[in-house]
Amino acid sequence: MHDHEHAHGHDHAHGGYDMAFALGTLLNTAFVLIEGAYGFLGHSMALLADAGHNLSDVAALLIAWGASALARQRPSSRFTYGYRGSSILAALLNAVILFIAVGAIGLESVRRLIEPGPVASLTVIVVAAIGIAINGVTTLLFLRGRHGDLNIRSAYLHMAADTVVSMGVVVAGAVIMATGWIWIDPAVGLAIVAVIVVGTWDVLRHSMRLALDAVPASIDPEAVRGYLGGLPGVAELHDLHIWPMSTTETALTCHLVIPIGHPSDAMLARISAELRARFGIHHATIQVETGDPAHPCELVPDHVV
Repeated sequence: MHDHEHAHGHDHAHGGYDMAFALGTLLNTAFVLIEGAYGFLGHSMALLADAGHNLSDVAALLIAWGASALARQRPSSRFTYGYRGSSILAALLNAVILFIAVGAIGLESVRRLIEPGPVASLTVIVVAAIGIAINGVTTLLFLRGRHGDLNIRSAYLHMAADTVVSMGVVVAGAVIMATGWIWIDPAVGLAIVAVIVVGTWDVLRHSMRLALDAVPASIDPEAVRGYLGGLPGVAELHDLHIWPMSTTETALTCHLVIPIGHPSDAMLARISAELRARFGIHHATIQVETGDPAHPCELVPDHVV
C-alpha cells in the first residue's frame, strides 16, 4: 500500500521559500562584507566574530536552499525516493559548519582576551545595529516554517541567533564607550560562541537522528504500533519501521498478520489516511500475511532487520 498524495503539497512548501532564501542570502552576503571590513578596521573581535558567524550563515542559507531545490526533483530508477534526504544532510552539514566556525571564533576571542587591543566602539555599535535590522528581517522570512521542517528551522535558528548576537555586540560597544573596558569586546566574542553552541546543539542532535533513520521526534512509535495492532482482523504486527524520507516527510513499512486474508482496498485507504492524519506519516507500505505456519515470515521477531 502506498500513499502518494503528499508529493505536490510538499513540493509547493519547499518552493515557497525560494524567495526567502534568495533575499536572505543577498542581504547577509552584503552585511558580511561590511561587518568584516569594519571589524578589521575597528579592531573589534566582537564584530569579526559576528562577521564570521554571518559568513557561515550565508553558507547555511545556500546549503539549505540547494537542499530545498533538490527535494523537489522527481525520483529516478537509481534514486527511488528522489533527493528528499538532501534536506536532512543540509541540516546536519549546517550544524557542523557552525561548530567549526565557533571553534575559530572562540580561539581568537581567548587570544584577544589575553592580549586586548583598542576597539572603535562607535563603529561597533553602528555596524551591529545594521546587523540587527538585516538579521531580523531574514529571521521573519523563515518564521512560518520553523516548526515543520528541520532544514528551514536550521536557517531560522541561524538568523535568530544572529539577531540576538548583534544586540549583544551593540551592548558591548556601548559599555566600551562608557567605561573604556576593552576586554568586554573579546568577552562578547566568547558569549557569541556560547549562544551559537546552545542554539545549534538541538539541530545537530535532531539531524543526526534523522540521518540515522531514527523515528522523528514528533511521532510516538508505540502509539503507531498500538493503532496498527488494534485494527480489526489484525492478529499480529511485526517488522514495523518508521523513518524520515526528508525533514518534512516520513515513511512507514510493516507486516500485518490478518488470518482471514487480504483486507479490502477501502480498508487500506482508511489506514493510509489515518496514519497521515494522526501521525504525519505520508508514505506507508503495508505487507499483509495470513500467518500460515508452513510459510513463516523471515522478519520475525522485531529485532531481525
